[in-house]
Amino acid sequence: MVAGTRLGAATVHVVLPDGVDDPSRPSGGNVYDRRLCDGLAACGWSVCEHVVPGGWPVPDLDARRALREAVAGVPDGGVLLVDGLIASAAPEVLVPESRRVRVVVLLHLPLGEVSADPAVHDDERAVLASAAAVVATSRWTRSRVLDRYRLDGSSVHVAEPGTDAAPLTPPRTAGTRLLCVAAVAPHKGHDVLLEALATVADLPWTLTLVGTFSHDPAYVGTVVRRAAEHQLSDRIDLTGPLVGRALHAAWSHADALVLATRGETYGMVVTEALARGLPVIASHVGGLPLALGHAADGSRPGLLVPPDDPGALAGALRRWLEDADLRARLRASAADRRTTLTGWDVTARRVAAVLDALGPDDRLADDGLADVVLRDDVLRVDVVRGVAR
Repeated sequence: MVAGTRLGAATVHVVLPDGVDDPSRPSGGNVYDRRLCDGLAACGWSVCEHVVPGGWPVPDLDARRALREAVAGVPDGGVLLVDGLIASAAPEVLVPESRRVRVVVLLHLPLGEVSADPAVHDDERAVLASAAAVVATSRWTRSRVLDRYRLDGSSVHVAEPGTDAAPLTPPRTAGTRLLCVAAVAPHKGHDVLLEALATVADLPWTLTLVGTFSHDPAYVGTVVRRAAEHQLSDRIDLTGPLVGRALHAAWSHADALVLATRGETYGMVVTEALARGLPVIASHVGGLPLALGHAADGSRPGLLVPPDDPGALAGALRRWLEDADLRARLRASAADRRTTLTGWDVTARRVAAVLDALGPDDRLADDGLADVVLRDDVLRVDVVRGVAR
């Protein structure tokens, strides 16, 4: 039997955020969740999805109530896989329920990485410490939560995103067609990218900017305005979100992927570029260098620069645009790295193996794991064994 497959069906209840299948809000987390659900079903699991409404990770009372009702419907001893966007913000639901069901947290982005609020850290720590297992979507994320929250390393696993096979993009001599695929939001650093592009405006290039505008309309307005101020508007195509054939077309017309992101736990768009043999010019931040990886000869299939540094990014872009030998080397490295990428079936089998290893539910006795109090009309975990608030 292939590892990660089952001879008999077992059920996993998966809690997903609202909008997971909304084409107007594409994200790496949504793609991962959908492909994982499909992959677990292919591994022999019966997948029962619970889509929870609300503005996670900042839910209102209705969102918390919906989550509580969804979890309450899971039978005693059942397996509950919860997207971290929801799980890390809901200790008052999941910590008590972890005595009754086997909770597994699918952690894309630790909330502690994006918030300085001690309460956010405490809530996330409580959920992760009470879970039967945590599945991080990158090695970088696993390392961060182990360091930040002092979790038991044996309970924290890694299942990196898969990559779909794609046709190799034919190299073009000039390499002037740049592509950025990222939601237009401050953490993706489009402002930094614009400043860098303004610095190399003396060189020929065009930029296709693919990404949703819905996260921060004010920031989108700033990006558009700055492009106009730098007289770059006619060289930049802001397409909005693209999926399917339109997104494939954008990839096929690109020469390199450019990302000025300020934070990235993995960077699925990086491996999507590598699947097409496209080099990557990006920030050296978070898990992105791991996603970029190395070719067999040890070479990087792209250029990495410090985050929030328009000058460094401009320097990398100038090297790419002016040095034909560099472009050829990076393309060769990307084409080689392409052959090492794994598919979504590998991701699903890794998560399935974690679920299979949970074993019997003898840990679910009422062991005083948490005391829960009602405060400000919201249930919150006050004390968790081994974790001080």
